[in-house]
Amino acid sequence: MVDFRRCITALAVLALFAGLAAAQTGGSGQQQLTCSTNVTATPTLRAEGYTEQTGDITITCNGGVAPGAGTIIPQVNITVFLNTAVTSRLLPVSNVSNSISEALLLIDEPGSGLPAPVPGFGPAAPQTICPTPLSGCTEYAANNGFNTGQIVATNQGTLGNGVTNPTPGYNVFQGVVTGNSVTFFGVPVLAPQTTGYNRVFRITNIRANATTLSGGSAAGATPVSASLLTSNSATLPITNPTPIIGFVQGGLATSASGSSNLNQCNSQTKSAVNTLSFSENFGTAFKTRVAAQSTTSYSGQGTNTGPNTQNVPGAIYNSESNFILPVNGTQTAGLADFGTRLKATFNNVPTGVRLFVSVNNVLNGVLPIQAPPANPGGSAANGVTSWAQLVVSETSVDGAFSNGFLSSAQNSTDVAPGNGGNVPIAELSVVNGTATAVWEVINTNPNTQETIKFAVFSTYTSNVAQNSPPPGTATVNLSFAPTPPSFTASSGGSASSSLNVPRFIADPNAAKNIFAINICRTILIYPFVTNQSGFDTGLAIANTTTDPFGTGPQAGSCALNWYSGPGSPAPTNSGSIASGTVYTTLASVTVPGFQGYMIAVCQFQYAHGFAFVSDLGAQKLAMGYLALVISDPTAQANSVRNASPIGSSNVNVNGSGEQGGH
Repeated sequence: MVDFRRCITALAVLALFAGLAAAQTGGSGQQQLTCSTNVTATPTLRAEGYTEQTGDITITCNGGVAPGAGTIIPQVNITVFLNTAVTSRLLPVSNVSNSISEALLLIDEPGSGLPAPVPGFGPAAPQTICPTPLSGCTEYAANNGFNTGQIVATNQGTLGNGVTNPTPGYNVFQGVVTGNSVTFFGVPVLAPQTTGYNRVFRITNIRANATTLSGGSAAGATPVSASLLTSNSATLPITNPTPIIGFVQGGLATSASGSSNLNQCNSQTKSAVNTLSFSENFGTAFKTRVAAQSTTSYSGQGTNTGPNTQNVPGAIYNSESNFILPVNGTQTAGLADFGTRLKATFNNVPTGVRLFVSVNNVLNGVLPIQAPPANPGGSAANGVTSWAQLVVSETSVDGAFSNGFLSSAQNSTDVAPGNGGNVPIAELSVVNGTATAVWEVINTNPNTQETIKFAVFSTYTSNVAQNSPPPGTATVNLSFAPTPPSFTASSGGSASSSLNVPRFIADPNAAKNIFAINICRTILIYPFVTNQSGFDTGLAIANTTTDPFGTGPQAGSCALNWYSGPGSPAPTNSGSIASGTVYTTLASVTVPGFQGYMIAVCQFQYAHGFAFVSDLGAQKLAMGYLALVISDPTAQANSVRNASPIGSSNVNVNGSGEQGGH
């Protein structure tokens, strides 16, 4: 491969120097051939993308002198250099080259529907691919047969002999990718000659690694610049060979609704724990696989390789695919594997916790979008134009439809929240604390910056005696998809014949907390504790997790927090209190000279407290009281709740056992 690329570069340099010595097109008294570049639509590229579409480059030529009928049309090699790697999909030919790509050069906008000065030629000619992209194709000048005086290109004929009733020559050439460049070899340059008639060379399907240009600029975006070089500047002189073909900026903003607090001792059944949001930073960051051909659902996911579908030169499709054209009988240039995909990678999921996600986007954690919105041109459901579908994996290619769904779709298996919700969900496979969910954008409006939300639900069975589920905080990373490790980061930024298009970098941001499993606590308040004026207070805390109800023994310590106004004593600790035992202390021993109240936070499920206040020796006055059990402000109700952080107003209203009795 390295030797081949060096050979290609050497040939291009030799051809360039040979071209410098060639005669300028056009003789004495003839109009000089002039050519200029243009980028009619300069797209915004996602900074996260390895295979971002750049804008089409057109080279428009006029003037010059056409060669005589029967002569070979002059050929040039045209190389496009970018300020980043070219990542157009490679479409290798067996035993020939692994660098032939989907990047295409089209001559005279074939299939565009534009007026054709010569019937059957130019825009009216069929799209015909040169079968030898490494060397180009020889074409001949011919009289067009319509008595207009216009010379046309044909691949018929013998040198020196004119051709009668010629057929159009090859007008589509595949590019050969080498690092930051793509070269189109042996492109015939037929001077248009006739006044008012232009010859157009369109370069399309160039994809670029935008991740290396994601640093931004003073204007907020980094330009993708191209530099065009021809092997014979006399045959194809270009006056402005350095067009800007795109601008790079971040395409995705993500968020999670906040970390929900779950208690180890409270079992959950498909409880909503978070809502994940994916927002595009510009209107075309989300794309369907192909441009939707109707307003029906999934019309933007078909293979779209039939006649007259996404193969019009210069058309703007706003899809992950670009100009689509079958080549070599078995390959397709310009066709992406799927639409924009959105990925959630869950980390540190505690053992025993089952995770579920909504199969489609939702309005919020417990309210689904009732029906898929129509594609552009149709009505939207609930005022939402975006629609996404859970897929079986981040690299599964969109294929055939079955029962109205994509072959890559993951259909719902249940509903949530709880057992009576109406959000269709599917369970994720959690392996070693990690799970992944990927959704594909099925419908989107390129004229609106959209946010797509997905709900996350959890289920687990409490078994505190076995420390299940163990305490911990689950996190999530949110990104486009696919990302490494489905491919390596080093290979993602290079042209490939096997890697998916599109593909993206992994989430560069810190993981977001989505829920936490907390040890079940009991919080006790002792409203009055004194060790002043000849009094003392005895304090007792009983660990009653050993009981006849099957709770299961738990051991834990209690943090004793003392409050007496300014200058309150520092918290103290009881040390571990074994199940079925009672911890006791005196205020005079723990906090001498104290008078105020105390809050004990005990790291086990069922604690009960008692205080005994008396004068020394209980000679004159003595009284006792039960400590009050305070509902844990981090606890959540066992009933269904929305996916939002639990605040201090949410208490364990459905508690059970001893703690619930208070």
